[in-house]
Amino acid sequence: MKIMAINGSPRKSWNTATLLNRAMEGAASKGAKTEFIQLYDLNYKGCKSCFSCKLKGGKSYGRCAVKDGLTPVLRRIEDASALILGSPMYIGAVTGMMRSFLERLIFPYLVYDRERSSLFNGKIPIGFIYTMGAPESRFKEAGWEQQLKLIESITNRIFGRPSESLLSTDTYQFDDYSKYVATGMDVEAKAKRRNEVFPKDCQKAYEMGVRLAG
Repeated sequence: MKIMAINGSPRKSWNTATLLNRAMEGAASKGAKTEFIQLYDLNYKGCKSCFSCKLKGGKSYGRCAVKDGLTPVLRRIEDASALILGSPMYIGAVTGMMRSFLERLIFPYLVYDRERSSLFNGKIPIGFIYTMGAPESRFKEAGWEQQLKLIESITNRIFGRPSESLLSTDTYQFDDYSKYVATGMDVEAKAKRRNEVFPKDCQKAYEMGVRLAG
């Protein structure tokens, strides 16, 4: 069994990466092999709408025809037992790198038929980990939840298994808040949450890894 973690954050060792690593530890505890991908280390772009993946009889049918830094990752995903995708929320959405990754991952398997078919060979669960500096109340008030549910419903269709998600909110963003313009934030409250709540989110991520490996 192989579990792959995909980090869509440019901060390679901060909140999102920490949670993903904990998820990988959980998966490894069940005997799974793990692989951690940093999207910001790769040179690639989103779908360019060439439709080669949908051309009848084409050599790239069901696969992305674009060759770049993401290509070998997409090939390895074909042999994965589960994926865990992580991204911070930027302006109410996942990062641009994660969005481009999702386009390249999902679209080649999507079929324009009445049966809502998928060309992905097999069924694998997907875990989503989201982080954001704002409190959970802001996430719900702004309607961001619906956008994420749409992404998750599409992956459910393509990969044939229910997804699960973890949202870590009001995260600690800087080592030293005094160096940044952040007067609208309660720094003491955020530090307290970092010490008391974020470890619980790490445990939830670990448990996600255990479940997906099981």
